[in-house]
Amino acid sequence: MKYDIRLVVADDHEIFLDGLALMLSRQEHITLVGQAADGRELVELVNAENPDVVMTDIKMPKMDGIAATRLLVQQNPEVRVIALSMFDEEDQIVEMLEAGAKGYLLKNADKQEILDAITSVYEDRVYYCKSTSAKLAGMIAKSKFNPYKQRETITFTDREQEIIKLICLQYTAQQIGERIFLSKRTVEGYRTRILEKMNVRNTAGVVMYALKNNLIKEEDIL
Repeated sequence: MKYDIRLVVADDHEIFLDGLALMLSRQEHITLVGQAADGRELVELVNAENPDVVMTDIKMPKMDGIAATRLLVQQNPEVRVIALSMFDEEDQIVEMLEAGAKGYLLKNADKQEILDAITSVYEDRVYYCKSTSAKLAGMIAKSKFNPYKQRETITFTDREQEIIKLICLQYTAQQIGERIFLSKRTVEGYRTRILEKMNVRNTAGVVMYALKNNLIKEEDIL
């Protein structure tokens, strides 16, 4: 499916912002319509440009990403925000999600993950960074953030539930197949269907869905 995603990016580190802007400028389906260096500038820019997706650093001067996200979502519930964070900002990531962000990325995410995140939130799917730690997964699971509460109940077969638990334990398709006596290709087929049912893009999304919907317990993955 072809998209023309209008994007705004906010970060107070000019070198990071310029590098991100250069990479995004080469994408046919994404148009970077503005850049902001602080939260107040971000809010003004979003109101002026009405982008589809916003990527914003959490820690910024004048107004941080959490306050900016809360205000943006109040003003326009349709805006989709992705938080940009460092490894040591787990508490703030949870606050960003509770403020209304649709996903988050660590700042060292590669190009493909950045593009996947933008596309996912544009499609109104939550995006969890693939480098999500078990600690952060547990924190999000216990938080007020729950994007699944308004969806229809999804049922999983016994085999799917077995594979979900093994995915959450970071088993590869090969390892899962060896454990439950299925071919790697069959396991990959199950994994694809599980991701489609959950409407997630990666293992971190499977873990978060499973935690939020009591398919696994936090202590099982720590």
